[in-house]
Amino acid sequence: MEEQENNMNNKLTYEELHRQLMYNPWNGLFYRKIKSNRNVRIGDIAGYTNPDGYVYISINGEYYLAHRLAWFYVKGYWPENIIDHKYRTPSNNKWNNLRHVSQSCNIRNSKKSTRNTSGVVGVCFHKSKQKWQADIKLVSKRKYLGMYFNFIDAVKARWEAEKKYEFPNCCTISTAYVYLKKENLI
Repeated sequence: MEEQENNMNNKLTYEELHRQLMYNPWNGLFYRKIKSNRNVRIGDIAGYTNPDGYVYISINGEYYLAHRLAWFYVKGYWPENIIDHKYRTPSNNKWNNLRHVSQSCNIRNSKKSTRNTSGVVGVCFHKSKQKWQADIKLVSKRKYLGMYFNFIDAVKARWEAEKKYEFPNCCTISTAYVYLKKENLI
C-alpha cells in the first residue's frame, strides 16, 4: 500500500493540497475549502474511513491516506518512509499522534492481536507443553525467546528482548512493560 501511495504522491502539489483542504492538527481532520462536486460543501470534513480504520481523502479523483496528507500539509514534503500512528488508532490523524518511522519501527508498534489471551504481546500459553512461550517479531520473522513455567518469566523475557532490539524507541505502549510495572516487578 505504501508503494502505491508514494507513486500517487507525485501527482499532488503542496499548493493544490492547501487550495483544496485545511488540516486541523489539533483534531486531525481535514476540511474542504472548495466545492469539488455537487455533494461537497465548503467546510465539510473530507474523507472516509475504510474497514481497517484508515482515513482516505479524494483529491482530483485520486485517493490519499489522510495521515500522509497531514505530513505533507505540515512539513511541505512527502514522507520517505511510513507515517506511524503512535497510539495505534489509524483514524486518529492528530499531529501529535503521527511520526515518521522505518518499516521495522512501525512493525514494532503493532497493536496486540484480538486473539491474544495473555494480555502481553509475544507471550502465549503453549497447551501441549503446558508452558508459557515468549517470542518477538523482528522485521519479517519471529525470534523464539523460550518456554517458561511461570508467566512472569515469559513476560520478563519478552521485555528484555524488547530492550535488546530497541523496541522502546518505537513502541509507545509495551504490554510487557505495562504488566511488569503494574506488578511492581520493574
